[in-house]
Amino acid sequence: MSEIKFNDETLAMVQSIIKRYPEGKQKSALLPLLHLAQAEFNGWLSSPVMDYVASLLNIKPVEVYEVASFYSMYNLKPVGKCLLEVCRTSSCWLRGANEIVEHIENKLGIKDGETTADGKFTLKTVECLGSCGTAPMLQLGADFHENLTFEKVDALISEWSNKAEHSKYLDIDTFRKN
Repeated sequence: MSEIKFNDETLAMVQSIIKRYPEGKQKSALLPLLHLAQAEFNGWLSSPVMDYVASLLNIKPVEVYEVASFYSMYNLKPVGKCLLEVCRTSSCWLRGANEIVEHIENKLGIKDGETTADGKFTLKTVECLGSCGTAPMLQLGADFHENLTFEKVDALISEWSNKAEHSKYLDIDTFRKN
């Protein structure tokens, strides 16, 4: 098993992020570090990866597990290269989120929480993504796709069928600039 370690560029960003917080308050950098870890380690956070993040922040691993398991944006098991997260909260539900989920399930041959056999797509339903005015919506990486229709969903699936990279929640340039 290879050693878990950020690449040099990411490690420099990690150090820059940690320095934004006063001495003794480095734990405040946990959320962005988990995003970086998830982006660099195949789209999910294994226990060894979370342990590594804990060591960088000089906190206990359980503190990382608590945060990572609370937020739906962190994946605690492997996911497909394209993670489709469909909001099912009231506005989305009233405007057809359940039908969108059913459409995706039928199109990809998977159920909520499952990954396609080829490892390309994972479908996940989540609680409020904060886009009630443009429901129904789904999140794919850092992008919101709103006022969904079956045709919009089909176009996204078609677009992502041939991509090799993982969908990511963050724009790594955001961390580089700040």
